[in-house]
Amino acid sequence: MYAAVLRTPYALRTFGAALLGRLSYGTVALSLMLAVTAATGSYAVAGAVMALYGAASVLLSPLRALLIDRYGPRRALPPMALSYAALLAVFAAVAWRPGAPGPLLVALALPTGALTPPLGPTMRTVWGRMLPDRRLLQRAYSLDGVAEELLLVCGPLLVGVLVLWAPAAFGVALSAGLVAVGTLVFVASPVVADVAGAPRTGGRRPAARGHVARRLRQPVVMTLGVGAALGAADLLVLAFAEERGSGGAAAWVLAALSAGSAVGGLVNGAVDWRGPARTRLAFLAVGLAVALAGAALAPGLGALAVAAAGAGLFVAPALTTAYLIADESVDAGFRTQAGAWVNTSLNAGCSAGSAGAGLLLAHAPLPMCFAAAALAPLLVSLTPRHRAEPLTNEHPAPVTAPTATRG
Repeated sequence: MYAAVLRTPYALRTFGAALLGRLSYGTVALSLMLAVTAATGSYAVAGAVMALYGAASVLLSPLRALLIDRYGPRRALPPMALSYAALLAVFAAVAWRPGAPGPLLVALALPTGALTPPLGPTMRTVWGRMLPDRRLLQRAYSLDGVAEELLLVCGPLLVGVLVLWAPAAFGVALSAGLVAVGTLVFVASPVVADVAGAPRTGGRRPAARGHVARRLRQPVVMTLGVGAALGAADLLVLAFAEERGSGGAAAWVLAALSAGSAVGGLVNGAVDWRGPARTRLAFLAVGLAVALAGAALAPGLGALAVAAAGAGLFVAPALTTAYLIADESVDAGFRTQAGAWVNTSLNAGCSAGSAGAGLLLAHAPLPMCFAAAALAPLLVSLTPRHRAEPLTNEHPAPVTAPTATRG
């Protein structure tokens, strides 16, 4: 099943390097927040740093992906990743000891976030090149999504262990090292080296962009709704646990959601789906909405954890399907950008969902807040599905890796 994906020449080596670099995304956010708080003693400065870093990272993601598509990963990724790692290293050095100047840390946050390398979208582009078989590609995307979910869970845990014996800024330095090493090993892979930048096509590019936007409307809007539901769920679960005098239990409920997502992702990759992916994506969004609505009826934390696990079953499959639709909706010159737009939509949805849940909690009871969170994926499931049309170079020939350097 999944072994067939990893047996593809250079797949394990390339995927492992990408995951090493992407582990930094699981460690950096908590590390930055802890480092700034310890260095300045100000939650306001920490909030400003995280807001600027997050906004630059999310909003500029499509632009960074455009550079990958235009110049190829081997040319575009190393300067981006090494600059990002260098800024993180400077940030760690400034925040290493208490008394660091808050304005300097805030000033560093914006360029650091702006240079976050798009390793996830680039890896999915490489999967598309390595695996022209759509069934194998679905398994690869499912495996990729589950692994990313685990990294985002393990990253903060790793930081939690590190701060027991090292300054919080060490986590920022570790994040810099992970992304630098992972990226350099990733681009050294022969299959990544063979992913060339897209040739410029003069006047055809603006028309292509409009066509891409129409094709990506459904997966982008869908992931916006999924992200809004997830962002709201994080805050609502915490409020539910604190209302029952057990705030720490929120971590276990959210872990159940992640576990459900991992199981759902693995099952999704194992099933040979016959129906259209766009129809399946709408069904998965409705399933997530129903599961979240069920959380509104949970009488206690145990029942909430079960509901969260049920909701998680639809999360990874929905995201995997959205990425597949994005990949098959564009030609080779737009694939990293297409994946980046899905990523951006998910992150933007998470932020909007958290903000919306915070406002709702001040004016409505928890069950109503959970029901409101369920509306987001339910409403986006009604997004019109763009009719598929033939693409030139939709499925490029697989990259044949040179056997002389097999490893």
